[in-house]
Amino acid sequence: MKIFLGSVIYFFVIQTIIFPLAFADLKSDKQALLDFATAVPHLRKLNWNPASSVCNSWVGVTCNSNRTRVSQLRLPGVGLVGHIPPNTLGKLDALRVLSLRSNVLEGDLPSDITSLPSLTNLFLQHNNFSGGIPTSFSLQLNVLDLSFNSFTGNIPQTLANLTQLIGLSLQNNTLSGSIPDLNHTRIKRLNLSYNHLNGSIPVSLQNFPNSSFIGNSLLCGPPLNPCSPVIRPPSPSPAYIPPPTVPRKRSSKVKLTMGAIIAIAVGGSAVLFLVVLTILCCCLKKKDNGGSSVLKGKAVSSGRGEKPKEEFGSGVQEHEKNKLVFFEGCSYNFDLEDLLRASAEVLGKGSYGTAYKAVLEESTTVVVKRLREVVMGKRDFEQQMENVGRVGQHPNIVPLRAYYYSKDEKLLVYDYIPGGSLSTLLHGTP
Repeated sequence: MKIFLGSVIYFFVIQTIIFPLAFADLKSDKQALLDFATAVPHLRKLNWNPASSVCNSWVGVTCNSNRTRVSQLRLPGVGLVGHIPPNTLGKLDALRVLSLRSNVLEGDLPSDITSLPSLTNLFLQHNNFSGGIPTSFSLQLNVLDLSFNSFTGNIPQTLANLTQLIGLSLQNNTLSGSIPDLNHTRIKRLNLSYNHLNGSIPVSLQNFPNSSFIGNSLLCGPPLNPCSPVIRPPSPSPAYIPPPTVPRKRSSKVKLTMGAIIAIAVGGSAVLFLVVLTILCCCLKKKDNGGSSVLKGKAVSSGRGEKPKEEFGSGVQEHEKNKLVFFEGCSYNFDLEDLLRASAEVLGKGSYGTAYKAVLEESTTVVVKRLREVVMGKRDFEQQMENVGRVGQHPNIVPLRAYYYSKDEKLLVYDYIPGGSLSTLLHGTP
């Protein structure tokens, strides 16, 4: 009887206390996300429906295993514009991963984000944040990437207290001052290049390559140029004053005239030598350039017969990047830059192009079809893609998720189906 009563009480506590608390926490996370979406304009629709479950259909949102809290928020390249208000994302106290990279966010970075107690990975690169870097951080932080922003001021000394820190990227900002000693961290990836840092590089960081520190003209020490030793002026001592001598006017006049003649002769010879040397170097350089241009022309012409290494995206034009077109209902959160950076594996070749398996840095896997010998205008191509997209709504056809068009490159993005190809299912694996 006592065991039965104990079980009833335990069940009552779980139902009346624990479950409502978990539901309340998820409800507060949902409200914090809605407050953030309301306060920060976004060019790409997020499809965050207040009536739907946060853990099921909200773009970029991932919950923990028991679906009681929001643990990850990934919104790279969705066109977020403006400031992040305090008391929005800073209320997600169970958040472990936050990625808002490649947007147009600006202003100060709220300290309630960097100090989230469970935060392990923070990716805010390629925005326009300004002001100082917050000094309070989660002690669980593993990776901090604030590169390609407009942060100013010193690198916080509190970073030295992050014993779990593995990666730190602060390059391409306007940071100044000295570099803190990170010998108590587990730092393995470091990039502080192209700032205004000064002083000597701490001994604990001197094993990193030159590329981690270049672009800081006032920084010294290995692996950069050695620091100049401080030379103290000698202590003053009584100077020896020779006794005055009365030179003979006639002899000094003769010596001064001879010295002037020698100096003029030596100087004239040096100037003449420099002029001849400069003319000779110019002639040799002109001849060198002519020969190298001929060799370059030959190398280009002779290399046409060689088969180039195949990579999807090699024909993407620089000014047309980040123009990946997604279809309605697609939940992928990556841009063209992420796709071109992904590791690629050839799946097969057909009459119209090659199919690649692409694994993005956030463990998203897609199939990229690189079209060949397809010549058509942009409007015709987009119309054909709309037709293919409508056909892909059939349950037995892999849907087309996105496409990219340029004059020299045309890419199609599909879901990756790990079960194998139709040929393998029909004929088996040879």
